[in-house]
Parts: sequence; structure tokens; C-alpha cells
Amino acid sequence: MNHDISLRNATFDPERFRELLIAAMIMHDLPLAFVEYAGIRSVFSYLRESVSVISRNTARADVLKVYKKEKSRIKCLLEEASGRICLTSDLWTSIATDGYLSLTAHFIDKNWILQKRILNFSLMPPPHTGVALCNKITSLLAEWGIEGRLFSITLDNASANDTFVGLLRSHLNLNYALLAKGEFFHQRCCAHIINLIVQDGLKEIDVAVDKVRESVKYVKGSQVRKEKFLECVRLMSLNPKKGLRQDVPTRWNSTFLMLESAFYYRRAFCHLELSDSNYTNCPTSLEWQKIEKIKKFLGVFFEITNLFSGSKYPTANLYFPSIFKAYVMLKEYSDGTDEDLRAMSLRMLMKFEKYWSEFSVILSIAVILDPRYKLEFVDWSYRKLYGSQSSEFQTVRDKLFSLYEEYTTHQKVNRTSALQEKVASNLDQESESVDMLEEFDDYADNVYSASSKKSELEKYLDETRSDRKTDLDILEYWKLNSQRYPTVARMTRDILSIPVSTVASEAAFSCGGRVLDQYRSSLKPDLVEALMCSRDWLYGLTDSCGISMDQITEDVMNLNISEEPSTQGSNTVVN
Repeated sequence: MNHDISLRNATFDPERFRELLIAAMIMHDLPLAFVEYAGIRSVFSYLRESVSVISRNTARADVLKVYKKEKSRIKCLLEEASGRICLTSDLWTSIATDGYLSLTAHFIDKNWILQKRILNFSLMPPPHTGVALCNKITSLLAEWGIEGRLFSITLDNASANDTFVGLLRSHLNLNYALLAKGEFFHQRCCAHIINLIVQDGLKEIDVAVDKVRESVKYVKGSQVRKEKFLECVRLMSLNPKKGLRQDVPTRWNSTFLMLESAFYYRRAFCHLELSDSNYTNCPTSLEWQKIEKIKKFLGVFFEITNLFSGSKYPTANLYFPSIFKAYVMLKEYSDGTDEDLRAMSLRMLMKFEKYWSEFSVILSIAVILDPRYKLEFVDWSYRKLYGSQSSEFQTVRDKLFSLYEEYTTHQKVNRTSALQEKVASNLDQESESVDMLEEFDDYADNVYSASSKKSELEKYLDETRSDRKTDLDILEYWKLNSQRYPTVARMTRDILSIPVSTVASEAAFSCGGRVLDQYRSSLKPDLVEALMCSRDWLYGLTDSCGISMDQITEDVMNLNISEEPSTQGSNTVVN
């Protein structure tokens, strides 16, 4: 940055100016026509009278040039990655209903830093069948040269994805490219699953929630009502800036936030009922109690979804404890006597158990590789869920050791190949001696140590657990311990790379799909891909594709509060 500032006093470089202009257009998502805006050209001319500004066609060519250069850099980054690569994929549509397929790589680099890069944002004409998706992604993987280095792909619950993954798995297994014959290859997007579960539960919504919804609508209905409600807020000594939110049918988290905000203002609503005879939907005392229970109940899933869809894409070890707590809660409420939550819990539990078996094993293995939890936590969790006689924990344990053995085998094969290459190389160069002691290492490991020596995995599991309450950086832990447990670390690197969600931020709570904005929908496909990918590669910026919660609730939340209620109909409301 200081270097760029110093350029102000340096000789003007038209090429550098052009690079900065293109960079700004990519970073800020500016249209190509930006360079031809009369006002912008006037600004540039004012700063330097003789400046030559490029046309939109030249800008387009420059963007494609940047994309090509950065793509080569990303290829090198993937080649240098020490472990396997996990994928996520989504389908987008443009306003013109053209289909686009996004493909994103997730991996932990040689410095144990979790990386995420969009690989493609490619035109995907209909039909979006399983066969078509498989053909498309297979060609993209071949282009990047990563077909033989995959661990998993995380997808939403679209029916075509099951066919697509089955075909892709079979294709990759022909070349023995997947570990465990692809058992862990297909991961379902947990954010979408949670969304389906909660949406099912909300079908059992209580009358009390409807009353809250109508109450918020009533307050929002006119300026006079807003001012009356604000006066009630002040009389009850409540914070008017806390926020009163209205929900949206397609976003269940907005229902949770509506209940949370309304419950805070419950005394203001009760006072409004006394002072405004037209307000008839105030929940009763018992209904407020129901609302509090439903709010706390939904809050668990709200936190889980925020964890799943965090913009930093947290590592896979974080998810099992949260999912486990939700499962226990659903089972307890489903078997309980609280009729307010029993029906909702039963619906959600049925949906939950439909998917639990599909993602529980890999999430269990991920948390075992967290030194704060290990096998003990998974053992305890399954006992709590299924009782002491259940076989679920043993299944997880067996799969963990089986996967570890596969990594061990791969490592031995790689060591043998490396030794053979070294021997061959040394035979060609007689001046160098062959290190026969490397053969001794393999001989001793295989013959003398196999029966008596514990495996790396057993040593790791036997080591005392770290304090669960510590704020552990798990990637730093494995970076420091990769020399002690090299094979376990290799396995951990791949498993922790698995993204449990395909979506970020607000999109996780929405039933809607991903839609390109009007500007990008008007561009040619090659330019759309260049802009989307370059923005991610250069600045780590991607589209959330969703509307922010402030936008959703702006009718209620984004109004100004004056110190005193206005009598002139000014913008006064709970903000």
C-alpha cells in the first residue's frame, strides 16, 4: 500500500494506471462501461490532462488476460498442495435463465492453512441431468489435472446429484483415484439438511407465533402506530435500538429473529394492547411462554447453521458436537410431555434421522482427530443417543482404522517408489552411493516392529486429551505434530478440508436458488467466469448470492428514531 501511495509523486506510468483500473473493476464489480462514463473520464482528465482511458472492449480483453494469468497461478497452488482436494459445486441461474455451474476447491496447504478457491464458474446449458453434470465436472477436473487427488465433493440435495455422484465415483474408481473406494466421496450439504429439517418443523407452528407475526405487521402498518409502540418501549425502559424484525416465509432464521426481538419487547406489546384498542393480537402470558420455548428451540439450529455457513469455512471437526446436541434435544422433546414442542420435534426428528447416517461417520472421524475430543467423546455421544449396547460407535472406530490403514499403505507404496527412483538415479550416477539403510527402515518396520509397535493412530488416541475448553487452533496443532504422527496428519489434513456446507451466510437459511444479478446476466459466459473467478483469486471475494438480513427487515429496522415522538409523521420507529 505504501508503495502505491509513493507512486503519486513518481512519474506517471500509463500501464500501471491501466492495471489499477482493471483491478478496481474486478474488485468492486464495476461494469465494463465504467471506463466510458463521461463523469469518470472527467475525473481522470482532471487528475492528468493527457491520460488515455481504455474502451470497454479493451477492458474486457484486459480482464480475460488477468484471468488467464491468475489461473496459471492457481494451478501451481493446487500442484503444491500436500494433501487431497475437496470440492463443492452449485448450480446458478441468470436472469435470462442460463445455467452456470460453480466448482470450488477446498484444501489445506503445505503450511497448514485452509484454502478455498473457485475453480470454475462455467456455462451449464440444460438439461441438468446426472449424466450431463458428470460429463461437465469430469472435463473441468481433467483441465485442472486434479482427477486423481480428490477426497470428497459436497452437494445440496438436488435429485440429479445422486446420479451424478454415482457416475463420477464409478469413473474415478476405475483409476483407483478415491480412498475407501469412494465411501466418503459424497457429502451432503448440512446447511441444506438443517434448512429442510427446520422448515418441516415450522409446519407445526403455533398460534402464538402467528400472533407475534400479526403484531409486528400491526406496528409496521403506519407511522402513528410506530410512534405509539416507541412510546410503550420508552415507558417500559427498553432499548429502542435493540430492533424489531419481521419474518419472511422463505427464510426460517427471520422467524427466529422475529421471535427473539418480539420477546424482548413483550412488555411494550402488552402496554400497547392497553393503550390502543385497535391492537387485538397481543399474545397472552401463556403464549409468551410458548414463544420463549420456541425461540430457544430454534436458536440451537440458528447457531448450527451459522457455524456451517460461516464465511471462513471452518474445519470439519467443529460440527459433530453441535449436531449431536441438536439430535439429543430433538429426541428429548419428542419423548417429552411438552406438547408445545413435541409435535414440532417429532417432525424434525423424522427428517433428521433420514440424513444422520449419511454424514455422522465422517463428522465423527473429524472430531476424533480433534485432540480435545478423540474416541472418548464419540463413544459417549453414541451411548447417550443409542444406549451402551449400540454398535454405532464400533462402526465409526472400524472405519477410522480402516481409512488409516489405507493411508499407511499409500505411504509405504510412495516410499518404495521413491526409493526405487533414487536407486535408479544413483545407478546412472556411479559417483553417488546408494543409501541402502532406507531399505533397512522398511525391513525393520515390516518384520520386527509390526507385532509389538503401536501404530501412529493408536499412539495419538492413547495420548491424554487436551482440555476441551481451550480455544485450540487445530491446524496449528497438527502442523506442530505432523512429525510425530506423519500418517495420521496426512489423513487429518484431508478430512479437515471437507466443507460441510456449500453455502455461506444468508443463503444457508433460504429456500431460493442462486441467481446472477442483472449486470452479470448480460455478459458473455467467458467474461462471467473470468470476473467471478478473478475476484475470488485476487481478493477472496465471492457473492453471498443472498439478501442480507438488514435488507430483509429494513421496513422495520432501518427507520430513524428521534428523541421524542413526532407529531408530524416523521420517520420514527423501533430501529
